[in-house]
Amino acid sequence: MELRHLRYFQVLAQTLNFTRAAELLHIAQPPLSRQIQQLEDELGVLLLERGRPLKLTDAGRFFHEHSTALLEQLAKVCDNTKRIGLGEKTWLGIGFAPSTLYGVLPELIRRLRSGEPLELELGLSEMTTLQQVQALKAGRIDIGFGRIRIDDPAIIQTVLTEDRLVAALPAGHPLLAGPISLRQLAKEPFVLYPGNPRPSYADHVIALFESYGVSIHVAQWTNELQTAIGLVGAGIGVTLVPASVQLLHRDDIGFTPLLEDNATSPIILSRRVGDVTPGLNHCLKIIDELLPR
Repeated sequence: MELRHLRYFQVLAQTLNFTRAAELLHIAQPPLSRQIQQLEDELGVLLLERGRPLKLTDAGRFFHEHSTALLEQLAKVCDNTKRIGLGEKTWLGIGFAPSTLYGVLPELIRRLRSGEPLELELGLSEMTTLQQVQALKAGRIDIGFGRIRIDDPAIIQTVLTEDRLVAALPAGHPLLAGPISLRQLAKEPFVLYPGNPRPSYADHVIALFESYGVSIHVAQWTNELQTAIGLVGAGIGVTLVPASVQLLHRDDIGFTPLLEDNATSPIILSRRVGDVTPGLNHCLKIIDELLPR
């Protein structure tokens, strides 16, 4: 299947007339008919009812709707690629761990999308810190927001803030009367995230408990913060989350503070060594303005 098949079908689906579609496409009718037949052969279904008048089949209506959206997205990608290549627009790829969305990141994204003073095309990718480092080195993103310190000579990491950790527990749990200690919490079954890839925030949590001479029993591994929160609400276990996650309001879970002062998790900015592109510099300037003095 080639792009011309999609474009030809889009015009034909709009006109429902082979002669008119061929005129709009500036081709003869027989080649258009052959291209549509090739498309149907490849898909293995009929897209058109070839009667009078010409009609789209159910499969044809579905294919028209989704191929139209695909072509519109492709046109946007091509336009932005051209504008970036001509220097009219700047591309900035951002990787982020889900839990960092409860800090300065949402406001940063709003400011970057304002188009002042630099018009940016943002690419947002959810990924762990380890995946961010790999994506930075491959050039797929320009900046990352994660929670794990990774030693790599090609990457500069900066701690933006240290988030206090709190315990997330099922509604009605007796420990919600807190504050509580890590030793108390270690007696509870744990929902831990992310399971992969490692090292990750999960290793940070395990190391925190081990620094107090206790270990935790992991009742359930999951890869997403939201999934972990949902499983806590279902009574599977408890978990540790950054305090900023308390912005979530759910009836089936509660949060309680920890007694230990070092029970924190950093938000870490990662970027390539020597990267001084305008988009990145603009992003760093906004971050500096947003962070508390």
